[in-house]
Amino acid sequence: MRKSASARKAAPAKKAGAKKTTAPAKKAAAVKKTAAVKTAAGAVATKKVVGKKPAVVPKKATVSVKGASPAKTVTAKPPTAESRTALVRRARRINRELAEVYPYAHPELDFDNPFQLLVATVLSAQTTDLRVNQTTPALFAKYPTPEDLAAANPEEVEEILRPCGFFRAKTKSVMGLSKALVEDHGGEVPGRLEDLVKLPGVGRKTAFVVLGNAFGRPGITVDTHFQRLVRRWQWTEQTDPDKIEAEIGALFPKSDWTDLSHHVIWHGRRICHARKPACGACPIAPLCPAYGEGETDPEKAKKLLKYEKGGFPGQRLNPPQSYLDAGGRPAPPLGAG
Repeated sequence: MRKSASARKAAPAKKAGAKKTTAPAKKAAAVKKTAAVKTAAGAVATKKVVGKKPAVVPKKATVSVKGASPAKTVTAKPPTAESRTALVRRARRINRELAEVYPYAHPELDFDNPFQLLVATVLSAQTTDLRVNQTTPALFAKYPTPEDLAAANPEEVEEILRPCGFFRAKTKSVMGLSKALVEDHGGEVPGRLEDLVKLPGVGRKTAFVVLGNAFGRPGITVDTHFQRLVRRWQWTEQTDPDKIEAEIGALFPKSDWTDLSHHVIWHGRRICHARKPACGACPIAPLCPAYGEGETDPEKAKKLLKYEKGGFPGQRLNPPQSYLDAGGRPAPPLGAG
């Protein structure tokens, strides 16, 4: 009887002990549950953050092609790990394709001699070749030689050059180079790069235009169109014109340099525009890493074409016969509507 009484007394003690043990267990379970909820909430938050990332990717993709203007959609990716040999082959193939598209490509400045080409090229800075071509007939009619232009009244020259923009600075340049030609070169345009770049207002770009098109000496003309396209095609990542010239020159035989310049510049003016390239009408689309930056619908892209590709007049008032034979139309003179 004593044992059973003591046993009875011990039983509540065990129950009490059990209760004490259960309370911490419940607390632990509650902590685990809370932690689980927090973890679940964290997972949901993480999922939400992860879900936001794809929205950022297209923005990066729009500027992945260096040197190109940002676009809304980019469907093409640049070549991955393109070898030097592959780059050379792709670049030369693009040039061959463009040669077939523009077999009549030529300098788009009107000129009859090296002096006229030199002056016209200097005047073409910060304006279009068309505007220069509309302005130079009056200039060369009044001042046909370096001697005439060097001795001209600056105010009269400024008035003629006013439509070209920056007419005061350009007047100073063309009169200065004319004076230098008379004093240092007997009134003749020199046929050497080192002599041309010493003339006022003449840089490497202008010098190569003159050498390639007036003297038949190969040169690469790195203008704004050329810079934009060779970077868009990933031929180079350089931004300095001299470095671009060097890198692109290394991809092609020297004999190709002048025609290459014409092909690239013509393509930039007619199809591969800076802001909205006509990708859907581009003959080299399969070779272009930047395909998709512009309009890809063929019908809409055709409406973006300029000059003879869009059925409009070219930039020269007196273009070569080959251009006219290909269906090109001469530009109207200044003031002709």
